[in-house]
Amino acid sequence: MATTTDSEHHRDLILVSNRLPLSVSKENGTYKTSLSSGGLVTALSGLSKSMNFRWIGWPGISIKDEEEQKQASQSLAENGAMGIFLDAQLAHDHYNGFSNSILWPIMHYQSGINFNEEAWTAYQRVNEIFADTVAAEAKPNDLIWIHDYHLLLLPSLLRERLEKQGKRCAIGFSLHTPFPAEDFWRGLPVHADLLRGVLASDVIGFHTCEYRRNFVGGCARSIGATVKGEDHVTYAGHDTYVGTFIVGIDPQKFSDSRLDPCVQKRIKTLEEEYKGKTVIVGVDRLDHTKGLVQKLEGYGGFLKQHPELSNKVTLIQVAIPSREDVKEYQNLADEVNTLVGRIDGTYATPDGTPLVYMHRSVSFTELTALYCIADICLLTSHRDGMNLVASEYVACQEDRHGVLVLSELAGAAAFMKTGGIIFHPSRVREMSDAIYQAVTMDAEERERRHKQLIEFVTTHTSAKWGESFICALEEHGQC
Repeated sequence: MATTTDSEHHRDLILVSNRLPLSVSKENGTYKTSLSSGGLVTALSGLSKSMNFRWIGWPGISIKDEEEQKQASQSLAENGAMGIFLDAQLAHDHYNGFSNSILWPIMHYQSGINFNEEAWTAYQRVNEIFADTVAAEAKPNDLIWIHDYHLLLLPSLLRERLEKQGKRCAIGFSLHTPFPAEDFWRGLPVHADLLRGVLASDVIGFHTCEYRRNFVGGCARSIGATVKGEDHVTYAGHDTYVGTFIVGIDPQKFSDSRLDPCVQKRIKTLEEEYKGKTVIVGVDRLDHTKGLVQKLEGYGGFLKQHPELSNKVTLIQVAIPSREDVKEYQNLADEVNTLVGRIDGTYATPDGTPLVYMHRSVSFTELTALYCIADICLLTSHRDGMNLVASEYVACQEDRHGVLVLSELAGAAAFMKTGGIIFHPSRVREMSDAIYQAVTMDAEERERRHKQLIEFVTTHTSAKWGESFICALEEHGQC
């Protein structure tokens, strides 16, 4: 992630996100950095092949000592990143207090959210700190690409500072969650402030046309913005291009991983272990939006409806821990554990169990191997910005032609419905029928469906997503 030089005649790109894609840790008195996992990192992995960029964001830890901050900053700089160090309480109130306890649920159509003024103040303050830092780092004509709901106020705050400093830079913003329908969005007391904040961007990108339409409609009705056509919004004299940019993965990364000797060895071991079984894989963060409770209820309904298959099918569910210090997530983990125990207690035999539950992260080697040996991938999101697991699974199914069983409420369903089996995650019978359809699907139809899916995955890659957004930013950026 190095900066381009003037001789290359390219404008520098600054990526801004709440959390850096690098984990910082202290080992033997020195700070070291390592690449993190996550949807945004996955989506931008292909961009690094075509562009040079710097990344600015919070490093995920609190470092009070200025000398230690310098050490950590040096380690980050070696990886093309710059850390914004926040007070621990401020970071908590911004991230957990407002972003994840108020904004995240609203974005994902969850009601009953309690607004908190202190958390809102922290959210504003962190956006101001980011604006100060990015404005100081930016050079005239830089491209600045801001990511996600933690920084909705940043475009406006940043533009104010850049103008005071006499710097003209193009500002882009991408939202990686759904943007909800107006009734949900207007339930947030500060919804107008957030719209005004993000509308200072030159380009705003959403993953689906539905999210874009919801946003544009909200701008017109909530703050009286002028809408031109489907993709231009004018507010306070500033014109913003609002587009749909389909995010993807780097398929080559998974093709290469499949050929890795360690992955091949693991594939053989798993194939032997599950020989004669139809393997279903699920990979989700342990979050309410992923529909894990509904997935287990639907899978239990499938086993009850088709008891003759209970010893012939195995669901391997990876549930990656998330926000373990939050009580609602602890309760969710308990509920999921109860359902897992109920299913295994009912259907397990000395010959095996129809459900393997892994409440932990898995290595990329293990993940690729699981994708490769699974006959079916089951994703049951209640709401999802996109869900790149769907694309990752398809990328690993060149030989097996596995079936994608996908919730209609995942963003990916808007593009993968012709190749996948689509269902509503809240209807147990509908999910059960979808699983049965996948389990009994003949080889010819599996291959036909996979061909449609892999064409989408290889066409809409992370690199092309990044390139298309940057092209739009260069075209519409007012600098």
